[in-house]
Amino acid sequence: MKVLANDGVSQSGIDALEKAGYEVITTTVAQEQLINYINEKEISVLLVRSATTVRKDLIDACPNLKIIGRGGVGMDNIDVEYAREKGLSVINTPAASSHSVAELVFGHLYGLSRFLHNSNRDMPLEGDSNFKGLKKAYAKGTELKGKTLGVLGFGRIGQATAKVALGAGMKVIAFDPFLETANLELDFFDGQTVNFEIKTISKEDVLKQADFITLHVPAQKEYVIDEAEFNIMKDGVIIVNAARGGVLNEVALVKAIESGKVARAALDVFEKEPKPEMQLLMNPALSLTPHTGAATNEAQDRIGAELATQIISILG
Repeated sequence: MKVLANDGVSQSGIDALEKAGYEVITTTVAQEQLINYINEKEISVLLVRSATTVRKDLIDACPNLKIIGRGGVGMDNIDVEYAREKGLSVINTPAASSHSVAELVFGHLYGLSRFLHNSNRDMPLEGDSNFKGLKKAYAKGTELKGKTLGVLGFGRIGQATAKVALGAGMKVIAFDPFLETANLELDFFDGQTVNFEIKTISKEDVLKQADFITLHVPAQKEYVIDEAEFNIMKDGVIIVNAARGGVLNEVALVKAIESGKVARAALDVFEKEPKPEMQLLMNPALSLTPHTGAATNEAQDRIGAELATQIISILG
């Protein structure tokens, strides 16, 4: 059987599939040519990340397909229910990239709290001519330890982020409409572990109490954070969206930054990918990454291995 990893797959995934007797193709086929390619090559398994979409037309036109796999968590680029109705298996890797996203969130939080995103831009330009001025400009950093992190969405990635926060000495509060309590086990060196029980609270309470806010929710029709939500937050809050573009109203965010309600913010995802709004790209209060939350070597290895295990289990 043939597997097309159209957006790539790790070597660990390729090795596991080839060992099980599958042919793995890593050619990137353009979206408009994908149907023909799948049919001509008699592809049984299509693996995608976020670049390739798998809609009803492709599902209807490719009768050989047995499995659609998404390397990652969100499956909004796949017509999941329709595919399953047609008898296809649809799989993803919800656990593989959780810690990678959590570490990126904290990369942004540490950077924002100490103005690293600004000083990294300014030091090459003015470090020799305005050292004292820059030192004064970025001298009002804040520590994360002892502060409250509000987590909106307390699934795997939200919980992974909470674990990093707890390790950093932060208080964690969380909102999730589907979860009342979560038991978090933090693993440290030498096999040592510490357990925390987090009881979720209302979204409004999280917004009111948090010094820092991080979003870990799936794509949805309405904004999770809009003007009304910004109004409830503490003045000077720092917020991170490494979840999905479109869960946070970017226009409202810029207004909240201008008013001082939001001190600084980080975005790894955007409403208009791959061409984010220029007013975001040029805003000095924003720390920006190009949708790289899950983009670590370790996560890609786990994703590939997890997809391979599921494919072999389904097809035998």
